[in-house]
Amino acid sequence: MKLTKETLRGVVVAIVTPFRDDYELDIEGLKVLTQYLVECGVHGIMTTGGNGEFPHLLPNERFKVLEVVREVTPSDTLLIACVSACGLKESLMYVKHAVDVGADGIISTPPYYYKLPQESIYEFFKELAEKSELPVVVYNNPAYTGHNITPKLMSRIAELGNVVGMKQSNSDLGQTIEIIRLISHKVSVLTGIDSQFYPTLCVGGRGIFSTAACVVPKQMVKLYNEFINGNYKEAFELHLKLQELFRFFEYEPGYVTPCKVALKLLGLPAGPVRKPLPSLTPQEVEELKKVLVSLGFTVS
Repeated sequence: MKLTKETLRGVVVAIVTPFRDDYELDIEGLKVLTQYLVECGVHGIMTTGGNGEFPHLLPNERFKVLEVVREVTPSDTLLIACVSACGLKESLMYVKHAVDVGADGIISTPPYYYKLPQESIYEFFKELAEKSELPVVVYNNPAYTGHNITPKLMSRIAELGNVVGMKQSNSDLGQTIEIIRLISHKVSVLTGIDSQFYPTLCVGGRGIFSTAACVVPKQMVKLYNEFINGNYKEAFELHLKLQELFRFFEYEPGYVTPCKVALKLLGLPAGPVRKPLPSLTPQEVEELKKVLVSLGFTVS
């Protein structure tokens, strides 16, 4: 599917990268999980993002994950490759591979580690957009990158010809509203925070890049469909029902861990997180089990 402002909508799942017990890629598990998510009706899949543990993947592993997901994902489901890196040269390497594999678009945070001025962040996205043959989604995640893409800066980036969307993972809902006010006529704005899914839809957001959709894809798609069909009360009630699960995906220091534990409890491929990400405590696992059971799941 061609990635455009119009097609970037709904529930885009930030898929985990399954590992075996020896911490190597679980290729078959990745195929099974991708197929499951597609069958549950998600509108898109984002590979090797934060929930896919990209900082802990070697370049060849990032390549392999995208290749496997492309193999399983049908053409009517968006496939967006995360190309985030510490510098432009490495990001462009991932862009080239995404083009070769047949991804529908790319998504990137600003480069992280070095503290950059806003103008350097603009220049990064300008060059990325100019050199990418694929449409670009801007990923704002200041808690993890150390850089906040302000509404003023995003207004400039939105003018770049190849930029079609934004994943807004800033917990400041007021900033999200301001960005939607300024640029929603130019690009599609989606939240990256599960607990802000319904509120973001209410203020004009087009959907979500979701961690929770790995675990509850059918419920996330239903929430979206209820909203766009005008069933706002039903959508709101479903959001409230899921809120306790969303809380686990705001876990510090790593939201990937509870996502993978939940998948394992549901009998889906995930495996461990790579070190040094921590494990959940036994008490936290029991709490997560109770939440899943309250949502009607049978846990192992």
